[in-house]
Amino acid sequence: MTLFDRALARIPGGVNSPVRAFGSVGGQPFFAARAEGPAVWDTEGRRYLDLVQSWGASILGHADPDVVEAVSRAARAGTSYGIPTEAEVRLAEEVCARVPSVDKLRLVSSGTEATMSAVRLARGFTGRDMILKFAGCYHGHSDALLASAGSGVATLGLPGSAGVPAEAVAGTVVVAYNDEAGLDEAFARHGPALAAVIVEGVAANMGLVPPAEGFLAGLRRRCTEAGALLIMDEVITGFRFGDDGAQGRYGIDPDLSCFGKVLGGGLPLAAFGGRAEIMDQLAPLGPVYQAGTLSGNPLATAAGLTVLSRLDADAYATLEASATTLADGLWHAINSVGFIAQVPQVGPLVGLFFSYRPVVDYATAQSADAKLYARFFHEMLDRGVYLAPSPFEAMFPSLAHSPAEIDEIVAAAADAAEAVAAAG
Repeated sequence: MTLFDRALARIPGGVNSPVRAFGSVGGQPFFAARAEGPAVWDTEGRRYLDLVQSWGASILGHADPDVVEAVSRAARAGTSYGIPTEAEVRLAEEVCARVPSVDKLRLVSSGTEATMSAVRLARGFTGRDMILKFAGCYHGHSDALLASAGSGVATLGLPGSAGVPAEAVAGTVVVAYNDEAGLDEAFARHGPALAAVIVEGVAANMGLVPPAEGFLAGLRRRCTEAGALLIMDEVITGFRFGDDGAQGRYGIDPDLSCFGKVLGGGLPLAAFGGRAEIMDQLAPLGPVYQAGTLSGNPLATAAGLTVLSRLDADAYATLEASATTLADGLWHAINSVGFIAQVPQVGPLVGLFFSYRPVVDYATAQSADAKLYARFFHEMLDRGVYLAPSPFEAMFPSLAHSPAEIDEIVAAAADAAEAVAAAG
């Protein structure tokens, strides 16, 4: 019996998060045994250059020695107290110092918890119930945010999962990303009832889709005029795009921001924060309840503080340079053999769509050739490069990926593309 067979017998689908099952690309997933720097090894000893990096959490690379030492030191003093610690305060101070829009911060354990809590806080602060999200933007798996698009331009959401009651998303408006006309219609119809709009500053859960010029600024203006809060989901982009994430890159001042992944240094930690007058509505100061047993635990805060201490201007410049080399190399490798691929890059993030037209929203992302991506994925895996096992994810080159290793990935892509082309 294989390890996957054993997993299937006791874990639904054999995995503890759906995309890991390789359902989008076919085949069976490998099981990781260890990881170091830019690479991960499976249980059979095979090495892969890893462009997933725990879905963006491991910005320094896997098992960074400084992070391992910080977590080990913290663990020796106790893994969890359920009591305030100095490290929680230091991490909150560090985030507030780096992100001008954040006066106060609440630590939680996952991105889903951060976005769910931010939406609840927005509703409590405004006294309104409705929220607006964008098709293809993923904000975790809380009921209200698992809404899919309805039939109109700016319709109320439909449940995006079995088990989500229709009434849970009845107050969620879904609009296409980058759709100015859809936004105008949504605000005209629902503006006075909107508590908040939640958005990925750079959409990185439908592949990689940058905001159109002026899109985020227009969204900020509409929220201000309607009295709705703007929630920037920086779970992926926070502390990867620079100290102040996508909001700094595009000059947007959100009311609330959600962070995760990089902030936890590879451990379960996330946060939401914003203006003091809004954050002070949280219990124990205000009437909006939120709590968590492991929130701000000492292992995660130790990892997060260590990672942030390493992220300076030089580190961000190195990340972006690596991403540029990777994006350019992938584009030439794939398009030179007759395929048409879009390889978007925004700062340190890289995407890949097998599509004849630029991808600007979820609909155009869905129109890309997913079967071709799956074939390319397996050819890359055979050559020792691990891409995301889904066409709707981004690539995360880390600080541990050297120029030589980026070149190795590009060379593998050239071989893989030729193999796919030769197979017809």
